[in-house]
Amino acid sequence: MPVDQHLAALLAMAQQSDLPPMYEGPPEAGRAQYLAMTTGLRGPEQVVPVASTEDITVPGGDGDLRARVYRPEGEGPFPTVAFFHGGGWVIGDLETHDNMARHICRDASAVVVSVDYRLAPEAPFPAAADDAVVSARWIAANRDRFGGDDRLGVAGDSAGGNLAAVVAQTLHAEGTPITAQLLIYPAVDAAGEYSSRVENAQGYFLEQPTMDWFYGHYAGSWEDTKDPRLAPLHHPDLTGQPPAVVVTAEFDPLRDEGEAYAEALRAAGVPVEVTRYDGMIHGFFDMGALSPAAMAAVEETCGKFRTLLHG
Repeated sequence: MPVDQHLAALLAMAQQSDLPPMYEGPPEAGRAQYLAMTTGLRGPEQVVPVASTEDITVPGGDGDLRARVYRPEGEGPFPTVAFFHGGGWVIGDLETHDNMARHICRDASAVVVSVDYRLAPEAPFPAAADDAVVSARWIAANRDRFGGDDRLGVAGDSAGGNLAAVVAQTLHAEGTPITAQLLIYPAVDAAGEYSSRVENAQGYFLEQPTMDWFYGHYAGSWEDTKDPRLAPLHHPDLTGQPPAVVVTAEFDPLRDEGEAYAEALRAAGVPVEVTRYDGMIHGFFDMGALSPAAMAAVEETCGKFRTLLHG
């Protein structure tokens, strides 16, 4: 099917913009541009309501990190979800993904702890992966502090989906049970060759030159492109991984690798529900205010995650 008409209008506006491509500038400019595209365009009426939020610090791989706790309405205890934002490991923060964390909190009825991990190139691979794992260990050990019970989830979009998968693999190996994982168009095989990277290389928000720019800043000097901390798809044993909801978008260069990871999990005996949302583009999870179809996909996805978390 064609690109959703509301998102097509957004893409047309982006193509007519005078802004230079992100990959032509420094990371600082990319971060400012991304912040303006997300938080800067979000009106107060579009902020998803939750019961409360609290800014805290959590331990990371090399010191404390900023984090934000989102609590849902209702009587607990609730599942606790460690959330990692997208942005190619180079851009994005608590603010750009505030509404995404709110959606998961409200619609999955879970306490969400969003972690502001270190970004590249200032902190290249494996810094983000280390931060994700260390912070998730701490979140798992402090669930009662947040009003949570023994149910633990991990979630993330794009590069954050990569980190969520890394956390699920690592904590499972350490013996920490995870109830469910939500991987939203995850980046799980950076050096792989996929048809979607050719079909959707240009014109659909996330473009191949930008992906190369992200990867170059994050892991361009790392020789092992199949290191599971970088490419979770290449983990040698996915047996026992937590049940997963995997979401992809039709017009997304990351579509095929996300679906390949879902199939790899399924082949290892892991319960997986994978959904490709036709007409959608990369980033649609934060585009519900623009597209009713995107909003419906977000609500459906969070509902599936809720089902896994709450059993």
